[in-house]
Amino acid sequence: MDIMELMEQAKDAATVKRVFGEPIQQGDVIVIPVARVAHGGGGGQGQGTGEKGEESGGSGGGFGFSATPAGVFVLKDGDAQWRPAIDVNRIVFGGQLVAVVLLLTVRAILKRHRRKR
Repeated sequence: MDIMELMEQAKDAATVKRVFGEPIQQGDVIVIPVARVAHGGGGGQGQGTGEKGEESGGSGGGFGFSATPAGVFVLKDGDAQWRPAIDVNRIVFGGQLVAVVLLLTVRAILKRHRRKR
C-alpha cells in the first residue's frame, strides 16, 4: 500500500460522527453525547543514492488520534441545554500544580528572609 493512499484514508476517518454520538432517547428527553476529537498525521517518501552508489528509496508515516468527552446536549420540551463533562483528573492536576508553585514561592521567600538576618 502506498503511504500517500494510507494518509488519505486516515484523513477520511475524521468525520462528524466521531464528534457527535448517536442520540439517546428516554421518554421525552434526548441526549446527544459530544467528544473533542483531534487527529494528525504525516508521511513522506524519497529516493536517493546509497553509500555504494546503488539507487535506494524509502517511505514512512505516522498518525495519531485522540478523543475525550466534552459533554452532552440535552433536548427536552423543545429546549436545548449544554452539560459539560467534568474532567476530575485535570482539576486535580491543576490543584497540584498550584500547590507546588505556592510551596516553591514560600520556600524562596523564607530563604531570602533568613539571609537578611
